[in-house]
Amino acid sequence: MMTNWITQAIKKIEADSQRSADTHLFKLTVPGLNGVDLYLKDESTHPTGSLKHRLARSLFLYALCNGKLDETTTIVEASSGSTAVSEAYFARMIGLPFVAVMPRSTAQRKIDEITLYGGQCHFVDKATEMHCAAVKLAEETGGYFMNQFKYAERATDWRGNNNIAESIFEQMSKEDHPIPHTIVMSAGTGGTSATLGRFIRYKGHETQLMVVDPENSVFYDAYIQKNRDLTIQASSRIEGIGRPQVEQSFQPDVIDHMMQVPDRASVATILWLEKLIGRKAGASTGANLWGALKIAQELKAQNKSASIVTLLCDSGTRYLDTYYNSQWVAEKLGDISDYSDKLNRLN
Repeated sequence: MMTNWITQAIKKIEADSQRSADTHLFKLTVPGLNGVDLYLKDESTHPTGSLKHRLARSLFLYALCNGKLDETTTIVEASSGSTAVSEAYFARMIGLPFVAVMPRSTAQRKIDEITLYGGQCHFVDKATEMHCAAVKLAEETGGYFMNQFKYAERATDWRGNNNIAESIFEQMSKEDHPIPHTIVMSAGTGGTSATLGRFIRYKGHETQLMVVDPENSVFYDAYIQKNRDLTIQASSRIEGIGRPQVEQSFQPDVIDHMMQVPDRASVATILWLEKLIGRKAGASTGANLWGALKIAQELKAQNKSASIVTLLCDSGTRYLDTYYNSQWVAEKLGDISDYSDKLNRLN
């Protein structure tokens, strides 16, 4: 039987959802791709500024409805930033303490936002250390490890309930090509791509799901080799996406294609996008859009008219000291001018 506290916690989270309008889907104008319509689903407009707001809400409801939380539970999460920001927001909403386990290299802006919502940060040296540290911390505090990498694919109702897939197809319904040829999404937990792939199949849409993966991530190789046991020691340089191990939420069977995107291409793409729309986006958006542009160029070469949808995952204002700092980019990633030149030829 649910306690009154659980009932009230769920009510608060659902009320917050009712107060939030859906995110915008806007059309990009790219002169060099005339005939292929590109769309960005802008998830940066959520109250906590990223796509992970949807995930955090689902994870909290999942934990509450499965009897994992009470009014004394400490919430622990392993996150490089955006999920932790969103979970800190919901933890404060229902009055629970929150601790984020994250790499020391996490952008300072994300750390500041977590503390703004009353959360604490527990730092580890490498992304590969996050999971074990979170498990240990939850045990020591008698808390609950939210574990986005395990529960992301099951916490979201993939059949609908205003998930991101249902939202995309509803917003596309009046466009010239209402059923997208391809939806492009990067993999962090794998939860969003799982939701998209399942929804596409559930509705019978003739839409391809392309999942992009950064360097220093295992998802692409695991998909190509059909081996979930692969691991690597490196950490992704594109915050929010890429993992050293194949997470439980990653569902390769609902993915049609994968593409590995160079980190320099991801960063070059967000700088190009800023010139196009006057807004900064995070580097995971750059990976998404690079993949979408490659598909668009292939369709253009075949004289095909179609639509492609991808996601603007979070705002670039969180990365002013990294991806939007030319010195940092040169030192950490190298020269990106070759990718910038390719992008500029599309204008």
